[in-house]
Amino acid sequence: MPNMSMFKNEMPTQEPNVRNKNFLEVALGYNKEQAIDEAKRCLNCKSKNCVSGCPVQIDIPAFISEVIKSDFEKAYEIISDASSLPAVCGRVCPQESQCEGKCVRGIKGEPVGIGRLERFVADYHNSNCKNMINSIKPNQNGHKVAVIGSGPSGLTCAGDLAKKGYEVTVFEALHLAGGVLVYGIPEFRLPKAIVQKEIDGLRAMGVKIETNMVIGKVLSIDELIEEYNFEAVFIGSGAGLPKFMNIPGENLKGVYSANEYLTRVNLMKAYTENTTTPVKKSRRVAVIGGGNVAMDAARCAKRLGAEEVYIIYRRSEEELPARKEEVEHAKEEGIIFKFLTNPVEILSDENGFAGSIQCLEMELTEPDESGRRKPVEKEESAFCIPVDTVIMSIGTSPNPLIRSSTKGLETQKWGGIIINEKTGLTSREGIYAGGDAVTGAATVILAMGAGKTAARAIDAYISPFIR
Repeated sequence: MPNMSMFKNEMPTQEPNVRNKNFLEVALGYNKEQAIDEAKRCLNCKSKNCVSGCPVQIDIPAFISEVIKSDFEKAYEIISDASSLPAVCGRVCPQESQCEGKCVRGIKGEPVGIGRLERFVADYHNSNCKNMINSIKPNQNGHKVAVIGSGPSGLTCAGDLAKKGYEVTVFEALHLAGGVLVYGIPEFRLPKAIVQKEIDGLRAMGVKIETNMVIGKVLSIDELIEEYNFEAVFIGSGAGLPKFMNIPGENLKGVYSANEYLTRVNLMKAYTENTTTPVKKSRRVAVIGGGNVAMDAARCAKRLGAEEVYIIYRRSEEELPARKEEVEHAKEEGIIFKFLTNPVEILSDENGFAGSIQCLEMELTEPDESGRRKPVEKEESAFCIPVDTVIMSIGTSPNPLIRSSTKGLETQKWGGIIINEKTGLTSREGIYAGGDAVTGAATVILAMGAGKTAARAIDAYISPFIR
């Protein structure tokens, strides 16, 4: 019988006042009974609107149908046909604005918990199946492709090409593969063992991963093509260059970019004892920005022992770009939100550290032609918040190293690589790009979609030469 409940099965989680003191995963996942019951909420629509909202085009009704039958491994096979990172996507994709946003059950109630079901299926497979679906190494076709960056777009492109028999080598600048999945997203949202499991699956298919390889410094893209005989290159190097507000006091001690702060916490394990890459022990922290990265930084600061953690955002809560679930979790964990607030200066204490942040109250104008309301300062509204740490989370742009070291690679003024959106092809023949290196900071699933697009185009480019 279909489940016509208006509401999703609730996701089990750690209690807020317990989880805000540890880095264990917050959401605990469905059990079999909850997953099957949630799957029965799916109407198996003929139009498959949910699929149209998925950047990697997972056959969502088909995998949900298998969950109803308790054939979780078949469900995993269906997901894996389209996605190289199902356990990751089930946790960090913004389903509410993509697949679930198209679900007809959401018209008069809550949509089907597609992301929660994807996570359940992937976790079930990883816990119960010793053999990975993609563990059989395909027959090699004798053609080589280089992938720069081991984040979501790079791993997806590498996986799709490996399935077709290409000899794929991924070049990663850091000492661990995974890109933003390991340095950006905290353990309590995405356990790193899960990322490693997905990467191990790609290695089992024959994908080679070279770490500590800063392309543009150790080797150039031209050298990869001319000296190492790679027939195509995919650039998925992300957007790791942080932006700042250029306000007085940003160079004080105790001021971090969110990239640096999260890299220290997530990649270098600053929350563990005897870490070699610590972060400042803070009592009061201000995080500037309102996206998912800001939520991650604030929630990490709370777990590292800060008594007060503020999210400072110059617009209202309605405009907050972070996922609704992340905002709710942050509020439950005691994060303090200061909306319609704009920082103008970071003031130092007597020791040259950040001591407070001066802010102005804001108000929103009437909507402009685009429909957006602009924040403007209120007169005589200045006030200070005492803090000892400030984390800037106002966006990132691509690192200039690749574009400055690659001849003829056209880019936007702000650094994004210019591509053909249908193929991912850059201004250079045989060189493709996708993900944050093209768009600036975006979502994991959009980066994966770009990796899939480029993989198809690379195959079409090389396949005429395959005997």
